[in-house]
Amino acid sequence: MSYFMYDVMGRTVDEPDPETMRRVLDGLAEADDEHPDVSLTHESGWCLSAFQGGLLVWENPDDDSAARRQSREVAHEEILRLFGLLAAGDIASVEELPWQR
Repeated sequence: MSYFMYDVMGRTVDEPDPETMRRVLDGLAEADDEHPDVSLTHESGWCLSAFQGGLLVWENPDDDSAARRQSREVAHEEILRLFGLLAAGDIASVEELPWQR
């Protein structure tokens, strides 16, 4: 499976391990209006974007039929768990969360 992350400055990190995912997520401490999020994108097109304060956005920009969804106040460790699921290609487990449209 192929996946990559964007850090808070928009730099690409190819197939990060869990430690690197944590460092990228920790980079949200440096977020600003121009660089508000970090994200992990799977080769399937599914993407999780995390923002300060625990906002998490789940979307597939490659699929017009897939509605963009979000969850608020998601804990840091839960975001890391979800990044790991997406990196492994476990789309179904991420889909099971109570997303809001």
